[in-house]
Amino acid sequence: MVNFKRCVTNSGKLLIKDKIQCLQMNMGYACNLKCSHCHVEAGPDRQEKMSLAVIEDCLRFVEAAGVKVIDITGGAPEMNPHLRDLIRGLKQLSSVESILLRSNLAILDQAEYADLPNFFMENNVEIISSMPCYLESNVDFQRGKGVYNRNIKVLQKLNRLGYGSKGLKLHLVYNPGGNFLPGPQHELETAYKESLGERFGITFNSLYTITNAPIGRFRIDLEKQGLLDGYMKLLADNFNPANLAKVMCRNLISVDWQGKVYDCDFNHVLKLPIEASDNYIGNIKAKDLVGMPIKLGDHCFTCAAGAGSSCQGSLDNKAV
Repeated sequence: MVNFKRCVTNSGKLLIKDKIQCLQMNMGYACNLKCSHCHVEAGPDRQEKMSLAVIEDCLRFVEAAGVKVIDITGGAPEMNPHLRDLIRGLKQLSSVESILLRSNLAILDQAEYADLPNFFMENNVEIISSMPCYLESNVDFQRGKGVYNRNIKVLQKLNRLGYGSKGLKLHLVYNPGGNFLPGPQHELETAYKESLGERFGITFNSLYTITNAPIGRFRIDLEKQGLLDGYMKLLADNFNPANLAKVMCRNLISVDWQGKVYDCDFNHVLKLPIEASDNYIGNIKAKDLVGMPIKLGDHCFTCAAGAGSSCQGSLDNKAV
């Protein structure tokens, strides 16, 4: 098996941390769904949730560091009871230009969370929505029976609130249904917009294609089918050194529900925190992270293969 660290060395690209532009916050592993590809293995049986104390330390870090983008994820971040407190706190910070929230959509169809779309609208929260295909059978296979129709219902509600137009940003996320790389992002976006627009009148801003990481439930499934080695070879064979200048770990840090800091969400799942004597978000300074080597492993082929992959889609044509 080709070693990712060796590929980086041979390419002459040293992966080190640049100025922190984005803080990704994992609000916990509780989720209303139990998707077959989930790398954090979230689900209804998980109880881990970020506390208000950790949230407050994150807010202090954002203010001190002048972080511009906050990327809120989970699990289903909507299930954290302090989500509104976090968003209200972020709105008070002058450096914050964008608040992104990653939603599986289906949760917003549940009565106890049905008011959240209006709250997101009022606070100009950018919604990044999981929609692994524009076809019902593929979505329900990956996420559960009935999820597709619930997603369509929520997307239509978001459109009525002005999402996908009127300055309120709505993005969809495609991830492959198996052991293959995503197709070209612009082609898939066109197909999504044509299908969802013609059939349901749904509009959205952009489609993000994200490569499945060989960790969590996806890795377990690959191992059961005897496909893991082949998938790792596919990622390695498609290694593109040009992506190393653009990978998200260069200007992002990820914080887990306990406040521990990582180079990315994948390293968080693999329990590979940043190299620091104290890796708690309340005890680090952003300036001390600049120039720090990024922790690497063969899972990093996920982001560097083909057109590249990040939490905001393909790395093609993205600025460093």
